[in-house]
Amino acid sequence: MATANPNITERRQIADRRTLDKATSRTMNAIDWLAIVLLIVGGINWGLIGLFGVDLVIALFGETRVTGLVYTLVGLAALWSIYTCTKLADKT
Repeated sequence: MATANPNITERRQIADRRTLDKATSRTMNAIDWLAIVLLIVGGINWGLIGLFGVDLVIALFGETRVTGLVYTLVGLAALWSIYTCTKLADKT
């Protein structure tokens, strides 16, 4: 039977999440969340196009300028996500 030795003072040091430096952690702002939502919409749309030949954006908005705007925003969201990922990669 193993017994605890009270004379040993060595303890494993585990970083507390509350004491981590704020510079190493990054919270998501509104632009990050909007980019994620747009990437999800774009991913679902491309999945539907690939699987069933259905373009959800055109089905919702028709072939109007709004459709072009949605595609442009999805593209900008992808570029923003690349930028965000490179910033996160630099911090690690």
